[in-house]
Amino acid sequence: MFPKLVLIGILAAVVGYFDQTRALVIPVLIVALAVAFIAEGVRVVPQQNAWVVERFGSYHQTLEPGLRIIFPFIDRVAYRHSLKEVPYDVPEQTCITKDNTQLAVDGVLYFQVTDPKLASYGTSDFIAAITQLAQTTMRSEVGRMELDRVLESREDINRRIVSVLDEAGRSWGVKVLRYEVKNLVPPESILRAMQQQITAEREKRALIAKSEGQKQEEINLAEGEKQSAILKSEGEKAAAINKAQGDAQAVQLIAEATANAVRLVANALYEKGGMAAANLKVAELYIGAFGNLAKTNNTVIVPSNLSDVAGMVASAMTILDRTKGNGTATTKT
Repeated sequence: MFPKLVLIGILAAVVGYFDQTRALVIPVLIVALAVAFIAEGVRVVPQQNAWVVERFGSYHQTLEPGLRIIFPFIDRVAYRHSLKEVPYDVPEQTCITKDNTQLAVDGVLYFQVTDPKLASYGTSDFIAAITQLAQTTMRSEVGRMELDRVLESREDINRRIVSVLDEAGRSWGVKVLRYEVKNLVPPESILRAMQQQITAEREKRALIAKSEGQKQEEINLAEGEKQSAILKSEGEKAAAINKAQGDAQAVQLIAEATANAVRLVANALYEKGGMAAANLKVAELYIGAFGNLAKTNNTVIVPSNLSDVAGMVASAMTILDRTKGNGTATTKT
């Protein structure tokens, strides 16, 4: 406001310096003061913002979004705060783990002003306060863990840092919403050792996978041989059963054919000329048998009595007559 009053005074002096405009000094002064009062007294607060007004150097009120009026000379807007969520990069720092390993750590902090009055008077710079506290808490949390635990526990570290910052930020009018660790960078030697460990672990998994594959292959081959042997034995069993059934059926058929042949011969004996045909057949078989015996040996076999042929035929016919007689008797019965 003071610079505006100085400009008004200069403007009034310039107007009063000339005789032609000297009479306009008072109207110009009144208009200039009115414009200055309006310019200083009327405030338009943007959405999601809060302005802190001081009266005579002490806190007076907080202006909400919209058109607001203050009294010039006695009121002034001392602080302007955004109520939006603000992301803020936490600078990189070096932390030492429980196993004495150095880590370069940085992160991003998300906070929001919830009480403009406390944010104005609770601390001289609430952003610097929460940033320093975030770095201190990070060093403390990392110092409690070993390197492997730090690398796999980002969520736990983030949660603990948010808890500490949120509790401290209440007295500063700030709500800490989230904290995210962006980078955890070990020294180059540690990175090389980790890479070697990862390579060894991958080779180990590859060997295990290969051995498991070979094991499964052997199991599959053995299972295949087992199934093949079972199927082969079942096939042989089925073949043997089929052969036995075929032999049984063949024997049965031969027996049935023989029985039928015998029945036909027996029936033929009762027919006219049957006995003469039987005598002729028996004689032929007898002579043929002696002929075969003579062919199979160098010794010539001759019956001791040539009348034996006739006697053999007669004996065979006697048997046929008896059979015929029995058959007739049986039939008569």
